[in-house]
Amino acid sequence: MEQTALILIDYQMDYFAGGRMQLAHPVEAVERAAQLLECFHKNRAPVFFLQHISLHPNAQFFLPDTDGILLHPLLQPEGTDRILQKNFPNSFRQTGLKKLLDDQGITNLVISGMMSHMCVDATTRAAFDHGFSCRLIHDACATKNLVFGDQEIRAKDVHGAFMAALGAVYANLMTTKEYMQIFQPTTTH
Repeated sequence: MEQTALILIDYQMDYFAGGRMQLAHPVEAVERAAQLLECFHKNRAPVFFLQHISLHPNAQFFLPDTDGILLHPLLQPEGTDRILQKNFPNSFRQTGLKKLLDDQGITNLVISGMMSHMCVDATTRAAFDHGFSCRLIHDACATKNLVFGDQEIRAKDVHGAFMAALGAVYANLMTTKEYMQIFQPTTTH
């Protein structure tokens, strides 16, 4: 039987109001992620939380020993859920995530997180390169406005461009509602 795991990337307090790197519409994204988490918990399917801790000397957010690194209260681990700390955008880099997934026979990933243009992008591409089949829940992701030269690119456009690129090759794009309609529980972990 194919195993599916939920990968929740960087739903941390620095991305919300009052944080050091507030994103556009983070509350809507985390509420949808909470729906996914509830579904996986109800069905005792594997869940992996990724928590970014920035070790870069010029880091502006996700600083060690700050409230900004805490997981959002709507997304709390239970039972056998795993929390993996990471220091790079790619959730597989130096985290042991690949081995944990392989050890459980997981072949399919449901991915959501923050930021669309950074850690979600890097993780989804890496997951595909590692041979996982990926479903990316695009409405449970969030990002921010970016600047390119003298042009400000709105978060909506940043998100759309990255989702379009990921959906072309790396992942099957779905809304939370679409995924919930097809969710099939896996064996317990």
